[in-house]
Amino acid sequence: MSRAGRLLATTRAGWHSFLRRRTAVFFTFFFPAIIVLIFGVLVQTQPASGGLFTEPAGWYIAGYLAVVVLFTPLSRVGSEVARHRSGSQFEKLATTPLRRWEWLLAQTIVNTIVIGIAAILLLGLLFTATDASVKGSADVVLVVPFVGVGVGLFCAIGALLGSLVDSQDGVIAASNGIAIPLVFLSEAFVPRELLPAWLPLELSPLTYFTRGVRAVTYPEPADSAITAAPVGTPLLDLLVLTGFAVVAFVLAAYLLPRTD
Repeated sequence: MSRAGRLLATTRAGWHSFLRRRTAVFFTFFFPAIIVLIFGVLVQTQPASGGLFTEPAGWYIAGYLAVVVLFTPLSRVGSEVARHRSGSQFEKLATTPLRRWEWLLAQTIVNTIVIGIAAILLLGLLFTATDASVKGSADVVLVVPFVGVGVGLFCAIGALLGSLVDSQDGVIAASNGIAIPLVFLSEAFVPRELLPAWLPLELSPLTYFTRGVRAVTYPEPADSAITAAPVGTPLLDLLVLTGFAVVAFVLAAYLLPRTD
């Protein structure tokens, strides 16, 4: 079987495996909706009032997308690797022509499709339930590569966790232990000026995702009295994010176990 055939077959198997887990399917799409309903509808934004959630609603689009791109692949791929280890699946895969990086790429493709659908549904709910809007420029299409590269990055980090942590429960705990701090320390929901100046936010790859997506989606407020947090330089942010993703993918593929 050719490499393309192996990738297609593994991707198809991963997709059907995802669909068979109804609980996973439900929470993959339900969790982002809950985030939007809680923070976008119930809490809402209070511009110029001080404290958290004081930016215009459009400023938080990048944060909502960051939640989907971060949590879902991190936990899904980490758990998948842990399941393969506990079921001795990598030992069986070692007897086939399928290479480890091909298996990881197939998992990344599946998650990119899943999270792409989840992101579209999330944005639809966000624009329906809140007054958020996006920039009316061609740059907004850069959201697509940002999401794709971000998913690839956190799939690779999830695979690293699955390879290094002993159990599936441990992988889930480690995923949450990484994801929750990153959400609040990567300018997803908390502007830079509200955090201590000594925090090295640039060490977090999620920072480049949120800055880049915000730069191409957030329309500057017409009301000059509202001073929104600064946005980033999208192409540079995408380049840095891609660098993180490539390094993480190579390392994750190398560390995937050959045997269990």
